[in-house]
Amino acid sequence: MKKTAFIAIVGRPNVGKSTLLNAIIGEKVAIVSKKPQTTRNRITGIYTKADDQFVFFDTPGLHSPRTKLGDFMVKTASQTLGGVDHAILVVEAREEVGDIEAQLISRFKSDGMRAILVINKTDMVRSSNIAKTIQAYADAFNFDAVIPISAKSGKGVDIVIDECRQFLSEGEWFFDEDMITDQPERQIVAEIIREKLLRSLDEEIPHGTAVTIEEWNEKRGVISIRAEIYCEKASHKGIIIGKRGALIKQIGTQAREDAERMLDAKVFLDLYVRVKENWRESDFNINNFGYHEEN
Repeated sequence: MKKTAFIAIVGRPNVGKSTLLNAIIGEKVAIVSKKPQTTRNRITGIYTKADDQFVFFDTPGLHSPRTKLGDFMVKTASQTLGGVDHAILVVEAREEVGDIEAQLISRFKSDGMRAILVINKTDMVRSSNIAKTIQAYADAFNFDAVIPISAKSGKGVDIVIDECRQFLSEGEWFFDEDMITDQPERQIVAEIIREKLLRSLDEEIPHGTAVTIEEWNEKRGVISIRAEIYCEKASHKGIIIGKRGALIKQIGTQAREDAERMLDAKVFLDLYVRVKENWRESDFNINNFGYHEEN
Protein backbone atom coordinates (compact mmCIF):
# COMPACT_ATOMS: atom_id res chain seq x y z
CA MET A 1 0.00 0.00 0.00
CA LYS A 2 1.44 3.35 -1.04
CA LYS A 3 1.85 6.02 1.61
CA THR A 4 2.70 9.70 1.48
CA ALA A 5 3.42 12.66 3.74
CA PHE A 6 3.83 16.39 3.19
CA ILE A 7 6.25 18.00 5.62
CA ALA A 8 7.37 21.64 5.92
CA ILE A 9 10.93 22.37 7.06
CA VAL A 10 10.82 25.63 9.03
CA GLY A 11 13.00 27.78 11.26
CA ARG A 12 14.93 31.01 11.41
CA PRO A 13 17.48 31.91 8.69
CA ASN A 14 20.79 30.09 8.46
CA VAL A 15 20.02 27.14 10.74
CA GLY A 16 20.59 24.59 7.97
CA LYS A 17 17.12 23.87 6.57
CA SER A 18 18.34 23.63 2.97
CA THR A 19 21.37 21.56 3.97
CA LEU A 20 19.02 19.16 5.74
CA LEU A 21 16.76 18.88 2.70
CA ASN A 22 19.72 18.13 0.43
CA ALA A 23 21.00 15.52 2.89
CA ILE A 24 17.60 13.81 3.02
CA ILE A 25 17.20 13.73 -0.77
CA GLY A 26 20.82 12.77 -1.38
CA GLU A 27 21.09 15.37 -4.15
CA LYS A 28 21.41 19.13 -4.26
CA VAL A 29 17.90 20.52 -4.78
CA ALA A 30 18.30 23.68 -2.68
CA ILE A 31 21.20 26.12 -2.70
CA VAL A 32 23.14 26.74 0.48
CA SER A 33 25.48 29.42 1.80
CA LYS A 34 26.65 30.78 5.12
CA LYS A 35 24.65 33.94 4.55
CA PRO A 36 21.14 34.19 6.04
CA GLN A 37 18.03 34.39 3.87
CA THR A 38 19.57 32.27 1.10
CA THR A 39 16.27 30.51 0.34
CA ARG A 40 13.67 32.82 -1.19
CA ASN A 41 11.08 30.48 -2.70
CA ARG A 42 9.53 27.31 -1.39
CA ILE A 43 11.72 24.42 -2.54
CA THR A 44 10.19 20.96 -2.96
CA GLY A 45 12.29 17.88 -2.29
CA ILE A 46 10.85 14.40 -2.94
CA TYR A 47 12.16 11.30 -1.20
CA THR A 48 10.70 7.97 -2.30
CA LYS A 49 11.65 4.58 -0.89
CA ALA A 50 9.71 1.32 -1.29
CA ASP A 51 6.02 2.24 -0.86
CA ASP A 52 6.69 5.54 0.95
CA GLN A 53 6.92 8.99 -0.60
CA PHE A 54 7.86 12.03 1.46
CA VAL A 55 7.36 15.51 0.04
CA PHE A 56 9.48 18.03 1.94
CA PHE A 57 9.08 21.79 1.58
CA ASP A 58 12.14 23.88 2.36
CA THR A 59 10.98 27.37 3.33
CA PRO A 60 12.60 30.81 3.65
CA GLY A 61 13.82 31.53 7.16
CA LEU A 62 11.43 33.55 9.26
CA HIS A 63 12.80 37.02 10.01
CA SER A 64 11.72 40.65 10.37
CA PRO A 65 11.49 41.77 6.72
CA ARG A 66 12.96 45.08 5.58
CA THR A 67 11.92 44.91 1.92
CA LYS A 68 8.96 43.74 -0.14
CA LEU A 69 11.06 40.72 -1.12
CA GLY A 70 11.45 39.98 2.58
CA ASP A 71 7.68 40.28 3.01
CA PHE A 72 7.24 37.75 0.20
CA MET A 73 9.68 35.32 1.81
CA VAL A 74 7.96 35.43 5.20
CA LYS A 75 4.56 35.04 3.55
CA THR A 76 5.84 32.05 1.56
CA ALA A 77 6.98 30.30 4.75
CA SER A 78 3.66 31.00 6.47
CA GLN A 79 1.57 29.80 3.51
CA THR A 80 3.64 26.62 3.16
CA LEU A 81 3.13 25.83 6.84
CA GLY A 82 -0.61 26.39 6.40
CA GLY A 83 -0.77 23.79 3.63
CA VAL A 84 0.65 20.84 5.57
CA ASP A 85 -0.17 18.90 8.72
CA HIS A 86 3.41 18.12 9.75
CA ALA A 87 6.60 20.09 10.21
CA ILE A 88 10.28 19.81 11.04
CA LEU A 89 11.47 22.72 13.18
CA VAL A 90 15.21 23.20 12.70
CA VAL A 91 17.07 25.03 15.45
CA GLU A 92 20.58 25.48 16.77
CA ALA A 93 21.56 24.58 20.33
CA ARG A 94 20.49 27.39 22.64
CA GLU A 95 19.49 27.47 26.27
CA GLU A 96 16.10 29.00 25.59
CA VAL A 97 13.43 29.11 22.91
CA GLY A 98 13.86 32.16 20.67
CA ASP A 99 11.09 34.52 19.62
CA ILE A 100 10.90 33.14 16.08
CA GLU A 101 10.77 29.55 17.30
CA ALA A 102 8.11 30.52 19.85
CA GLN A 103 6.01 31.98 17.02
CA LEU A 104 6.30 28.74 15.06
CA ILE A 105 5.41 26.64 18.08
CA SER A 106 2.37 28.85 18.66
CA ARG A 107 1.38 28.14 15.06
CA PHE A 108 1.81 24.39 15.61
CA LYS A 109 -0.52 24.59 18.60
CA SER A 110 -3.20 26.73 16.96
CA ASP A 111 -3.25 24.57 13.81
CA GLY A 112 -3.08 21.27 15.68
CA MET A 113 0.12 20.32 13.86
CA ARG A 114 2.51 17.52 14.70
CA ALA A 115 6.19 18.37 14.53
CA ILE A 116 9.69 17.01 14.93
CA LEU A 117 12.44 19.11 16.50
CA VAL A 118 15.82 18.88 14.76
CA ILE A 119 18.77 20.41 16.60
CA ASN A 120 21.36 21.06 13.90
CA LYS A 121 25.09 21.79 13.98
CA THR A 122 25.53 19.67 17.11
CA ASP A 123 29.10 18.90 16.06
CA MET A 124 29.94 22.51 16.92
CA VAL A 125 28.59 22.69 20.51
CA ARG A 126 28.96 20.94 23.83
CA SER A 127 26.63 18.11 24.78
CA SER A 128 25.54 20.12 27.84
CA ASN A 129 24.19 22.85 25.55
CA ILE A 130 22.27 20.26 23.54
CA ALA A 131 20.72 18.90 26.74
CA LYS A 132 19.60 22.39 27.77
CA THR A 133 18.09 22.95 24.32
CA ILE A 134 16.15 19.69 24.52
CA GLN A 135 14.75 20.64 27.92
CA ALA A 136 13.76 24.16 26.81
CA TYR A 137 11.82 22.88 23.81
CA ALA A 138 10.30 19.97 25.72
CA ASP A 139 8.79 22.54 28.07
CA ALA A 140 7.41 24.53 25.14
CA PHE A 141 5.82 21.83 22.94
CA ASN A 142 5.16 18.11 22.79
CA PHE A 143 7.32 17.24 19.79
CA ASP A 144 6.89 13.80 18.23
CA ALA A 145 10.68 13.42 18.25
CA VAL A 146 13.75 15.44 19.17
CA ILE A 147 16.82 14.67 17.04
CA PRO A 148 20.33 16.18 17.39
CA ILE A 149 22.06 16.10 13.99
CA SER A 150 24.76 17.55 11.79
CA ALA A 151 23.11 18.08 8.41
CA LYS A 152 26.43 19.07 6.86
CA SER A 153 28.11 15.78 7.74
CA GLY A 154 24.91 13.75 7.42
CA LYS A 155 25.05 12.50 11.02
CA GLY A 156 21.54 11.78 12.29
CA VAL A 157 19.78 12.50 8.99
CA ASP A 158 18.70 8.85 8.65
CA ILE A 159 17.01 9.17 12.04
CA VAL A 160 15.07 12.20 10.81
CA ILE A 161 13.77 10.18 7.87
CA ASP A 162 12.83 7.26 10.12
CA GLU A 163 10.95 9.53 12.52
CA CYS A 164 9.08 11.15 9.64
CA ARG A 165 7.53 7.76 8.84
CA GLN A 166 5.02 8.29 11.64
CA PHE A 167 3.53 11.10 9.52
CA LEU A 168 2.79 8.82 6.55
CA SER A 169 -0.79 8.06 5.59
CA GLU A 170 -2.23 5.76 2.93
CA GLY A 171 -2.75 7.41 -0.42
CA GLU A 172 -1.51 7.69 -3.97
CA TRP A 173 1.79 9.41 -4.63
CA PHE A 174 1.76 12.91 -6.10
CA PHE A 175 5.07 12.51 -7.95
CA ASP A 176 6.76 9.87 -10.07
CA GLU A 177 9.13 7.53 -8.27
CA ASP A 178 12.27 8.93 -9.90
CA MET A 179 11.53 12.62 -9.20
CA ILE A 180 13.54 14.42 -6.51
CA THR A 181 12.14 17.92 -7.07
CA ASP A 182 9.45 19.66 -9.10
CA GLN A 183 11.68 22.62 -9.95
CA PRO A 184 12.32 23.20 -13.66
CA GLU A 185 15.95 22.80 -14.72
CA ARG A 186 16.12 26.47 -15.70
CA GLN A 187 15.13 27.51 -12.19
CA ILE A 188 17.71 25.21 -10.61
CA VAL A 189 20.50 26.64 -12.78
CA ALA A 190 19.44 30.20 -11.92
CA GLU A 191 19.59 29.28 -8.24
CA ILE A 192 23.02 27.68 -8.68
CA ILE A 193 24.32 30.94 -10.13
CA ARG A 194 22.80 32.90 -7.24
CA GLU A 195 24.46 30.52 -4.78
CA LYS A 196 27.86 31.33 -6.27
CA LEU A 197 27.07 35.04 -5.96
CA LEU A 198 26.19 34.56 -2.29
CA ARG A 199 29.43 32.71 -1.67
CA SER A 200 31.62 35.16 -3.59
CA LEU A 201 30.26 38.53 -2.46
CA ASP A 202 30.27 40.32 0.88
CA GLU A 203 27.95 42.56 2.85
CA GLU A 204 24.53 43.44 1.40
CA ILE A 205 25.38 43.01 -2.30
CA PRO A 206 24.43 39.32 -2.73
CA HIS A 207 21.04 39.88 -1.08
CA GLY A 208 20.26 42.44 -3.77
CA THR A 209 20.92 40.07 -6.66
CA ALA A 210 18.51 38.06 -8.79
CA VAL A 211 19.18 35.72 -11.72
CA THR A 212 17.08 34.99 -14.79
CA ILE A 213 17.69 32.50 -17.59
CA GLU A 214 17.18 34.31 -20.90
CA GLU A 215 18.26 31.62 -23.36
CA TRP A 216 18.49 27.83 -23.14
CA ASN A 217 19.51 25.88 -26.22
CA GLU A 218 20.27 22.16 -26.37
CA LYS A 219 22.06 20.63 -29.33
CA ARG A 220 24.01 17.37 -29.63
CA GLY A 221 24.36 16.90 -25.90
CA VAL A 222 25.53 20.46 -25.29
CA ILE A 223 23.44 23.04 -23.42
CA SER A 224 24.11 26.73 -24.10
CA ILE A 225 22.71 29.03 -21.42
CA ARG A 226 22.57 32.82 -21.25
CA ALA A 227 21.79 34.15 -17.81
CA GLU A 228 21.37 37.70 -16.56
CA ILE A 229 22.37 38.77 -13.07
CA TYR A 230 20.50 41.78 -11.70
CA CYS A 231 21.85 43.99 -8.95
CA GLU A 232 20.54 47.20 -7.39
CA LYS A 233 23.37 49.68 -7.93
CA ALA A 234 25.87 50.50 -10.67
CA SER A 235 28.68 50.26 -8.10
CA HIS A 236 27.54 46.71 -7.29
CA LYS A 237 27.78 45.78 -10.96
CA GLY A 238 31.48 46.64 -11.00
CA ILE A 239 32.10 44.58 -7.86
CA ILE A 240 30.27 41.56 -9.30
CA ILE A 241 32.27 41.74 -12.53
CA GLY A 242 35.53 42.24 -10.65
CA LYS A 243 38.87 43.51 -11.83
CA ARG A 244 39.23 42.66 -15.52
CA GLY A 245 36.20 40.39 -15.20
CA ALA A 246 37.92 38.03 -12.77
CA LEU A 247 35.07 37.59 -10.30
CA ILE A 248 32.30 37.07 -12.83
CA LYS A 249 34.53 34.53 -14.58
CA GLN A 250 35.05 32.68 -11.28
CA ILE A 251 31.31 32.70 -10.55
CA GLY A 252 30.57 31.43 -14.05
CA THR A 253 33.10 28.60 -13.80
CA GLN A 254 31.78 27.41 -10.45
CA ALA A 255 28.16 27.61 -11.61
CA ARG A 256 28.91 25.81 -14.88
CA GLU A 257 30.61 22.93 -13.06
CA ASP A 258 27.61 22.47 -10.77
CA ALA A 259 25.18 22.76 -13.69
CA GLU A 260 27.07 20.09 -15.65
CA ARG A 261 26.87 17.70 -12.70
CA MET A 262 23.17 18.36 -12.27
CA LEU A 263 22.27 18.17 -15.98
CA ASP A 264 24.79 15.44 -16.84
CA ALA A 265 25.72 17.36 -19.98
CA LYS A 266 28.32 19.77 -21.33
CA VAL A 267 27.29 23.34 -20.52
CA PHE A 268 28.31 26.67 -22.01
CA LEU A 269 27.31 29.47 -19.64
CA ASP A 270 27.31 33.17 -20.50
CA LEU A 271 26.64 35.64 -17.68
CA TYR A 272 25.62 39.28 -18.06
CA VAL A 273 25.20 41.79 -15.24
CA ARG A 274 22.39 44.36 -15.32
CA VAL A 275 21.32 47.09 -12.90
CA LYS A 276 17.72 47.28 -11.71
CA GLU A 277 17.64 49.84 -8.93
CA ASN A 278 15.76 48.90 -5.76
CA TRP A 279 14.10 45.92 -7.44
CA ARG A 280 13.41 44.32 -4.05
CA GLU A 281 10.86 47.07 -3.39
CA SER A 282 8.98 46.52 -6.66
CA ASP A 283 6.12 44.02 -6.74
CA PHE A 284 6.45 43.85 -10.53
CA ASN A 285 10.17 43.04 -10.47
CA ILE A 286 9.84 40.58 -7.61
CA ASN A 287 7.22 38.67 -9.59
CA ASN A 288 9.16 39.02 -12.84
CA PHE A 289 12.25 37.50 -11.25
CA GLY A 290 10.28 34.38 -10.31
CA TYR A 291 9.26 35.19 -6.75
CA HIS A 292 5.54 34.65 -6.83
CA GLU A 293 3.02 32.80 -4.73
CA GLU A 294 2.60 29.05 -5.22
CA ASN A 295 -0.72 27.84 -6.53
